[in-house]
Amino acid sequence: MTGAEPHVARNYAPLPVTIASADGAWVTDADGRRYLDMLAGYSALNFGHRNPTLVGAAKDQLDRATLTSRAFRSDQLEPFAAALAELCKKDLVLPMNTGAEAVETGIKVARAWGYRVKRIPENRAKIIVAAGNFHGRTTTIVSFSDDADARDDFGPFMPGFVTVPFGDADALAEAIDDETAAVMIEPIQGEAGVVIPPEGYLKRVREITRERGVLFIADEIQSGLGRTGETFACAREGVVPDMYLLGKALGGGIVPVSAVVANDDVLGVIHPGEHGSTFGGNPLAAAVGHAVVDMLATGHWQERARALGEHLGEKLDALVGEGVTAVRIAGLWAGIDIDPSVGTGREISEKLMARGVLVKDTHGQTIRLAPPLTIRATELDWAVEQLEIVLKS
Repeated sequence: MTGAEPHVARNYAPLPVTIASADGAWVTDADGRRYLDMLAGYSALNFGHRNPTLVGAAKDQLDRATLTSRAFRSDQLEPFAAALAELCKKDLVLPMNTGAEAVETGIKVARAWGYRVKRIPENRAKIIVAAGNFHGRTTTIVSFSDDADARDDFGPFMPGFVTVPFGDADALAEAIDDETAAVMIEPIQGEAGVVIPPEGYLKRVREITRERGVLFIADEIQSGLGRTGETFACAREGVVPDMYLLGKALGGGIVPVSAVVANDDVLGVIHPGEHGSTFGGNPLAAAVGHAVVDMLATGHWQERARALGEHLGEKLDALVGEGVTAVRIAGLWAGIDIDPSVGTGREISEKLMARGVLVKDTHGQTIRLAPPLTIRATELDWAVEQLEIVLKS
């Protein structure tokens, strides 16, 4: 039963599969057919569908309290914030719900820091971003997007953003001036097709921002929390930004949880009444988020992503020249460029779905793989075998 959704607004074009249940790396549709989930909710399900530890944390909290609003304290928020701050090696956590909210919050904090600490003249603060970025689809965020689908017909746009090429540290340095408050980048661009910058780029960004007195904001909403084989993708180059933007996997695929994490000299610029969220940091979200942080603190999931990613990379590299033009992989996260003579990314995704593998296309010719970190090597092998069959067909 694939079924259309006549009463759902058409802001997505999903693959024609209707999922009714899920467990681990597998989902089952309404007709009982099973599929291997190689997308994992764009990394929101890093720990698999219905992870027992995370479901247990949610069930325990559901029996106690789910929402207090931030008008009152809850017994879950401070323990969660303390654990997340420790994971990030930072002082403070500002909890929100969605990734886009974390980005919006990061922008507000950076501007406040620019005015209150750096003393940028009023309404002149600028934030440097990278071409090809994807930070969300709010009206502020699409103001600095170069994706026509996200941007066209949604103006007028918010000023205060400067775009430079992704991976070009010299262009970034050239764009910084006395009115620059921050540089905000994805360490790896996920929506763009798992685009990995040149080696040394993140280190140069860190050096440049420190030398020039601007904040380095890392959007780790997709790349963070174990996906790339490190807790954060920035750690692949030993880099610690001034501010982390987190989301997706932080909620364990159960509830939306996001956060801005930074030291007190940055996040401390926000005062009561200047920013908030009724649901941000609610007890249920905090309980689940705390369980996620505890899982990551062991290092097990990061190591698993590294090992499985190496295994997957070897399998995918063998397909280059066999219907695949390029493979980019970081941990258990891959972008695969499909030869146009074979088909579009959407066509390959649909053919894989027919063979029991769920992936998603992006930018026409690319498919992305971001399976749960719970997946087995044999399951990865089977998925690549299905891709090879589809490419040859």
